[in-house]
Amino acid sequence: MKDKGSFGQGVFYGLSAYTLWGVLPIYWKSLGGIGALEILASRIIWSVVFVGFLLKLTGRWEAFLLETREIIGDRKKATAVFAAGITVMLNWGIFIWAVGAGHIIETSLGYYINPLVSVLLGVYFLKEKLDNWVRVAVLFAAIGVGSMIWKAGVFPWISISLAFSFGFYGLIKKMLAVETMTGIILETIVVSPLALAYVFYLAGRSQASWQHSDGLTLLLLAGAGIVTATPLLLFTAGAKLLPLTIVGFLQYLTPTLTLLLGVFLYGETFTASHLLSFAWIWLGLGIFSLSQLRRR
Repeated sequence: MKDKGSFGQGVFYGLSAYTLWGVLPIYWKSLGGIGALEILASRIIWSVVFVGFLLKLTGRWEAFLLETREIIGDRKKATAVFAAGITVMLNWGIFIWAVGAGHIIETSLGYYINPLVSVLLGVYFLKEKLDNWVRVAVLFAAIGVGSMIWKAGVFPWISISLAFSFGFYGLIKKMLAVETMTGIILETIVVSPLALAYVFYLAGRSQASWQHSDGLTLLLLAGAGIVTATPLLLFTAGAKLLPLTIVGFLQYLTPTLTLLLGVFLYGETFTASHLLSFAWIWLGLGIFSLSQLRRR
C-alpha cells in the first residue's frame, strides 16, 4: 500500500500531465502548415535534446549513463524500452495527424476509452482484479464503440488506435523500473534514427521546415520537445506511484478538455451518432468511477 504522501503526489503529477495533454491540440494546430510526419520527427528529436539538457542541468548525466549501461545489459529492460519507444511514437503520430486533419473529437473518444483499456491490460498482464461493476463498465464502452460503427458505418480506428497504444505504453511504464528521465530519453533515442532519416529526406528534396519556415514556426517545432517531455515526465512519475486503474481514472480530464476544444474552439461537428456513442462510454466510465471510489 502506498503511503498517503506518495498517493497524493501521484495524483498531482497525473492531473498535471493530463491537463497539459488535454490542451495539446492547440499547439499542434498552430503548426498547421507543417506535415504530420515532420512534426512527429521534430517532436522526437527535440525531446531527446530537451531531456538531455535537463539531465545535464540537474547533474544526473552520469547516473543516466550508468543506468543506460545496466538497461543495455538486461535484455528484458532493453526490449521494454524499445517497445515503449515504438508504442509512444505510434501514439504521437496518430494524434498529430488526427488533430491536423480535423478529427479532435475522435481523439477524445479514444482517450475516454483508454481508462477501460488500461483496466483490461492490468487484469491480463498484471493480474489485477476485475469486479462485476468494472465488467459492466467495459461492456458499456464496447456498446458505445459498436454504436458508432453501426451508426456511422466506419470503424473508429483513430480512437481505438490511440486507446490501445497509450494503454500499452502505460502498461510498459508500470512494469519498467527505470528512472523517469532515463526512460523518456531512451524511448525517444531508439526511434530518433527514423526521425532523423525523415528530416534528411525532406532536406534532400528542399522540403524541410528549417529551409523555408519563419522563425516562429521553427521555435514552435523546437518547443515540441518541451511540450512533449514535460507531461511525459509528470505522467511517468505519477504512474510509478499509483495503481494502473487510478492512472486510467485520472485520464478523464484529457479527453474532456480535448472534446471541448474540438467542439467549441475548432468547430468540429458533434453528431447524434457521436452523442450516442459518448453517452454509452460516459455511462461506463461513471460506473467504473464509482467502483474505484468504493475500492479506495
